[in-house]
Amino acid sequence: MRWEPEIPRWRQVYAVMSERILDGTYPPGGRLPSAMAVCDEFGISQVTAKRVLKELRQAGLAEMQPGIGTFVTELPQPPAEKS
Repeated sequence: MRWEPEIPRWRQVYAVMSERILDGTYPPGGRLPSAMAVCDEFGISQVTAKRVLKELRQAGLAEMQPGIGTFVTELPQPPAEKS
């Protein structure tokens, strides 16, 4: 990943992971990568990876199940357009 020096790394990783949630790469109900896997993929510290996962939970995009992992929440569907 190419880093933007003026943007904190956790925000950049958060942007990538939240986009993956929204585009279905990480499907609803699916398990997100562990903090260690996020560290390995993005080359960041474990503290930074844990912050990213925490921010995803706070945004309502993920939920933690202690001892199991962090999972993508069911995202609300936009209302269908009426014809």
